[in-house]
Amino acid sequence: MVNSSILKSEEKVSFALRSLYSRFGYGRYKMNKFEEYDLYVRNKDFLISDGVITFTDTNGKLLALKPDVTLSIIKNTKDIKGFVQKLYYDEHVYRISKDSHTFREIAQTGLECIGDIGLTDICEVVYLSLLSLQSISESFILDLSHAGLMTALFDCIGLEKEEKRKVISLINEKNYDGVKPFGEKAAALAKALMTSRRDTDIIRKAAEPYCDNEQVRKNLAELEEIYSCLCALGMKDKINIDFSIVSDVSYYSGTLFKGYVEGIPASVLSGGQYDGLMKKMGKGSGAVGFAVYLDMLERFGSEESDYDYDTVVLVGEKASPVGVIKTVNELSAEGEKVIALKSVSDTVRYKRLVKIGEGEEND
Repeated sequence: MVNSSILKSEEKVSFALRSLYSRFGYGRYKMNKFEEYDLYVRNKDFLISDGVITFTDTNGKLLALKPDVTLSIIKNTKDIKGFVQKLYYDEHVYRISKDSHTFREIAQTGLECIGDIGLTDICEVVYLSLLSLQSISESFILDLSHAGLMTALFDCIGLEKEEKRKVISLINEKNYDGVKPFGEKAAALAKALMTSRRDTDIIRKAAEPYCDNEQVRKNLAELEEIYSCLCALGMKDKINIDFSIVSDVSYYSGTLFKGYVEGIPASVLSGGQYDGLMKKMGKGSGAVGFAVYLDMLERFGSEESDYDYDTVVLVGEKASPVGVIKTVNELSAEGEKVIALKSVSDTVRYKRLVKIGEGEEND
């Protein structure tokens, strides 16, 4: 087991993620700290937490501190045929913690690809989720599934809407015995879908009896193409096919994924294609995106926990202001935390000391 000290700090990861998303052409989305409460009431099933902090504005409108970013982005984007909007955000949301059951301010970075999206856009977003995990730790894994394929398969065996919802919930809990009362076909599908694999073979075998169904064929082909694309990009060993991560298929229509890093006992990233949510909010286009929960790094430790700074620049009497500022700028260019001081007390914790203004610079 790798110690959690391999994890990078929240600050460093946030910097790396913003740089990564910008490189791929995603623009920064900046939002207010609050939205109209009605937005969250209408879409409460989509929210991770039911609790929302509310207050009344001076005009009498009921507002809420934002518990989610995706809903605000959807609300403020337009449907333009043939156009795709690529946005990223670095925000704080406010929701009830599963651990303390109290409200917490949670750091969250992520991206959304909204509009006339295609397979290339979906593959790009899932690939960026893998690169995001890699920005946190070299020891990571992404669980990948497909809500559309799961829905189509259970439609084929004749499950009613509520039965299907219950079975999918049981699969999410990995409760195979709970599915058995719904019939042999449902149990066989559930067993295959709950089995985590590094390839799509077991899913294809389970879907074969139903491949005369157009939706099954289409969604299976999409899942396999996404998986093949990610393998071609060198990520085969970082992907699990695991349908137990599917929760509410009423919002999600296509690929779904969750990311994990060693040293943290819960997912640090989640996302998927949520065309159902777009439709509910009156949008005709598609959307795919994910969020990275940066607060998990603070809660479970990081490589910065033993240090206040990466580098201390010790400034001597002969150092010029220009020289000091240039040195700090150069050393901090890769996201390291650097401070210039005239003297260093015993309480300051740092990894490296650089002296300037006393002859040659020294580590």
